[in-house]
Amino acid sequence: MVPHPELPERDRRILAALVQGYIEQGEPVSSLWLANRGFGVSSATLRNVMARLEDLGFVHQPHTSAGRVPTDLGYRSYVDDLLSERKTPRAAPLVEARLRKASNVEELMRHVSQELSRASHQVGFAVAPAVDATMLDRLDFVPLDGGRVLVIVVGTNGHVSHKVIQPSEEYGQTELQQVANYLNREFKGRSLLEVRHAVLERLQEERTLYDVLLARALRLASSSFADLESVPTLFVQGASLLLDDLNGEDPEVTLEGLRALLRMIEEKTRLLRLLDDYISADGLTIVIGSEHIAPDLQPFSLILSSYSDGQTVRAVGVIGPRRMRYSKAIHAVDSLASTISRMIGPKA
Repeated sequence: MVPHPELPERDRRILAALVQGYIEQGEPVSSLWLANRGFGVSSATLRNVMARLEDLGFVHQPHTSAGRVPTDLGYRSYVDDLLSERKTPRAAPLVEARLRKASNVEELMRHVSQELSRASHQVGFAVAPAVDATMLDRLDFVPLDGGRVLVIVVGTNGHVSHKVIQPSEEYGQTELQQVANYLNREFKGRSLLEVRHAVLERLQEERTLYDVLLARALRLASSSFADLESVPTLFVQGASLLLDDLNGEDPEVTLEGLRALLRMIEEKTRLLRLLDDYISADGLTIVIGSEHIAPDLQPFSLILSSYSDGQTVRAVGVIGPRRMRYSKAIHAVDSLASTISRMIGPKA
């Protein structure tokens, strides 16, 4: 959280009203407009307060005769006040019901990004851990025609993945079951990355040559865990909503800024790198405009919540213009993070 000068109670309330007014209208806020908000002071007093807020860096005046608009510091003060009154809500029952229809974690995270975008009218995203971070619950093999084998991996967190491999040797149904039993007994509860390393180490041990079944099991496991994805998966929805801001909804969103964000969304690996520092922080993180280290993100604000399923860290959040409806977006991120943490977290 960025430190900022302490303001008297009245000045802070006036600043909050100014920020809220600008968020709702997208136009500089005048002292006359604030005078009708029930502060019980004259326009002259309000002009003095606004001048003081400008001197302190909370607002700026885009034109000589115009009202004021918030700076990133003004938004930060406003958001900090929202957070001081924040209570972690639950997602609406209908939203939670839709999420519970997901058949696996990937589908769940895709639905979460959609719900976040719908609720906040911003770009919604969800970050799932890399496949090789999944903890193994069960491994199954299904024989296919032509000697191919369908490998089904079930994680302890509900993650299900499958791939078809073409082993260099043929395996019958009975032997595939024996192989699965051995691997499940040996490696259940370990990450797929750990399993892959352990399998490779055992294959290099000379003693495996004396046990034909063990050697064949390890060779099949090695083929099964080859090419595991080591990069977290990013699900993004609502990029098209940014076009609304470009078409006059938000004067702060430029075509250049929009293009930069859309490129990052398209190049998901790059966006994941930029989000990595925020994901490592526990709980809710809000970064506004110039607070971003990455220049391409500075035209935007980010609201992100990271949480753990007991084994790996996930994150959900929204990206949008600095003039976003923070209260609505914070509520959406908070409630969705709390809900899915309950859904996929460790069972009591």
